[in-house]
Amino acid sequence: MSTIPGPFEVMVVKFPGNHFSGEIVPSLQELVDKGIIKIVDVVFVQKDADNSVQAFELNDLPPDELTAFESLAAESRGLLNEGDVEGVADLLEPNSSAGLMVWENVWASDFAQAVRNADGQVLVDEPIPAQTVEAAMKAAASFRA
Repeated sequence: MSTIPGPFEVMVVKFPGNHFSGEIVPSLQELVDKGIIKIVDVVFVQKDADNSVQAFELNDLPPDELTAFESLAAESRGLLNEGDVEGVADLLEPNSSAGLMVWENVWASDFAQAVRNADGQVLVDEPIPAQTVEAAMKAAASFRA
């Protein structure tokens, strides 16, 4: 039986420019406060106008940017590595940045443990983008009309 809770998820959010405003922090904080997620690793990636890339963990952010993220109880467990940073950097245009996060879906940990206890294996666990769901719902509504 596994002692690792989970399930875990990784997300990359891209932003124009190279300044992290922290505007998404209140929404993340709400998810953490409600026990829905637990942030287990965060890395910020910046690509300058000349295509040079820098990566920062939370504690490495400049003080004015770190202030916005201090309220998050984010840990750095080393789950994200140089290969992850390089992969994200390849997705960025010059003069843009991204936040790369790994979180535990605390809300689903009991179910994940039940699957492991039953010797079950998850074969597909894939998020569906909101735009895809919206388009499918529109198509279904027009088909019924």
